Amino acid sequence: MNRIDNIDLCIQYLLEQTGVKATIPETLGERQRLLRALMNIWEPQPLSNEFLAAQDTELQLQLSDKGAVSDGFRLSTSNPQHFLWQGDITRLEVDAIVNAANSRGLGCWHPLHGCIDNAIHSAAGLQLRQACNDHLRGGEIATGQAIVTPAYNLPAKWVIHTVGPIIPAGVPTAEQEEQLAQCYRSCLRLAEEKGCQSMAFCCISTGEFRFPNRRAAEIAVETCKDAPFNIIFNVFKDVDYDIYRGLLSKD
Repeated sequence: MNRIDNIDLCIQYLLEQTGVKATIPETLGERQRLLRALMNIWEPQPLSNEFLAAQDTELQLQLSDKGAVSDGFRLSTSNPQHFLWQGDITRLEVDAIVNAANSRGLGCWHPLHGCIDNAIHSAAGLQLRQACNDHLRGGEIATGQAIVTPAYNLPAKWVIHTVGPIIPAGVPTAEQEEQLAQCYRSCLRLAEEKGCQSMAFCCISTGEFRFPNRRAAEIAVETCKDAPFNIIFNVFKDVDYDIYRGLLSKD
């Protein structure tokens, strides 16, 4: 089966499962966008082995297209276990990556949304949403807490999902700062339990959750200072890169 036929199988299967009415578009890129949108709205339910094989084939091809990253992280600090890397966290070949999840813990439900939760679930495959659903059993992840799942089609081994505080006014309280620190502690604990030697943190609670970038970075660096394994602070925006570079140079 060629790539187009394979992705068409995935799309047609999810169109049937979701009940969405759509015409399969012409180009590979448009097909990939439709597949991702359907994955984003899929409700956990049994999946056929045929679909999973086809989905995994496509997602592994997408990973090959963008390339996994296993080294080249910038050592910007006197702490030899702290690294800084700017880019797509779904490319990192580390033991664990951290996902900034919502309390429901099943990924982002907005089709093609640009958040990290959407990116991680879309690249890992529907097994990730199913695993989170099986773990939580209708419950939620409390703010500051975390759960761990396999990473499936990601180059990492594990995904650690944590829920940071939401700061509507953009000015965190002391309690919310402690909740963010607890996110990092929860993730570190789970990574250690899994025997991880490396993990990549995203900028938890910044962006749509509106935690101030600099204060969030300060809490991240301080909380991870004694981690017993390599920490990669993964940033996407230039503003976060500049903040972390400044903080880590003083580490």
